[in-house]
Amino acid sequence: MLPPPIVRRLVLVPLLFVLALLIVAVYPVAYAVAHVLGRERRRGARLLRFALEWAVREPAAVLECGWLWLRRRSGDDRHYDVIRRYVAGLYSVAQRRLGLRLSIDGETAPDPDGADRNGADPDDSGPDDSDPGEGDRPLIVLSRHAGPGDALILVHHLLTDHRRRPRVVMKAALQLDPCIDIVANRMPNAFVSPGGRAAEDIGRLAAGLGPRDALVLFPEGGNFTPERRRRAIRRLTRLRRAREAERAARMRNMMPPRPGGVLAALESAPTADVVFVAHIGLDHMAAPGDVWRHVPLTRDVRARWWRIPAEDVPRGRDARTDWLYTQWERIDSWISAHRAPAPG
Repeated sequence: MLPPPIVRRLVLVPLLFVLALLIVAVYPVAYAVAHVLGRERRRGARLLRFALEWAVREPAAVLECGWLWLRRRSGDDRHYDVIRRYVAGLYSVAQRRLGLRLSIDGETAPDPDGADRNGADPDDSGPDDSDPGEGDRPLIVLSRHAGPGDALILVHHLLTDHRRRPRVVMKAALQLDPCIDIVANRMPNAFVSPGGRAAEDIGRLAAGLGPRDALVLFPEGGNFTPERRRRAIRRLTRLRRAREAERAARMRNMMPPRPGGVLAALESAPTADVVFVAHIGLDHMAAPGDVWRHVPLTRDVRARWWRIPAEDVPRGRDARTDWLYTQWERIDSWISAHRAPAPG
């Protein structure tokens, strides 16, 4: 169980500044040692530089929030500006130091027969002719969750490229990060925990979506790993949801979606378009050792999304669950078709 907010503020915020000062103090020596002793790709030096950027930007964001609180200016837009600058800064240093390169393919919503409305094949990686920021409809963004930083990348592009205001469904444990704790709790977001009332919280969050808002949800419930996938399939079997377990077993790259939160969001925001997001390039980094081996990234992180208008979303819980699995199967097929072997 998380400590109450007052304890988190009094204990974790000072610890953040102590840790940041420690990183800044030891950085020159640590960087020199890592640069001299490091291998040809200077992994240690790159990761230290990223840690230094974090040690500067996170406390700065917390101080900005404190300044807004003192001036009694705690409107959502001001805090979106704070988080936009913070996330954009981390994204920029990940590009420069960690080799992050992102390519995005987009498309219009597919027709039921599998073809796009413009006649293109759904697996064709052609030009983006319908971006998730256009129009004045709220969005429900349903993304695969695999690899470090995929949520940060998604939030960055919604905030910076599409000027959307994301409402993110996150694990409650993320409130142990002082910046996330302070900023996210001053904006419409939902923190969920095992055994909690996640669907109800997501429904309430979706009910207030405005025309420039985007609800961001990861229906798998956590980062993909093969073991988590096997456990999720066994869980469906125990619950006697045989059809869903069978479909989940055929998806090699995905965990089965948990429909409860998605159904609650669709019910509470009937005018919202739905965006599905697939990506590859980070999913082979499931543990800290994997991150170390693959920095700097030698291949692009590649993403694909498609947008389905609200009027094309099926009605009824069973139909929507089947539709969600169909979209998840499509993500799985795209990953299998585009994934390259993990770099050695």
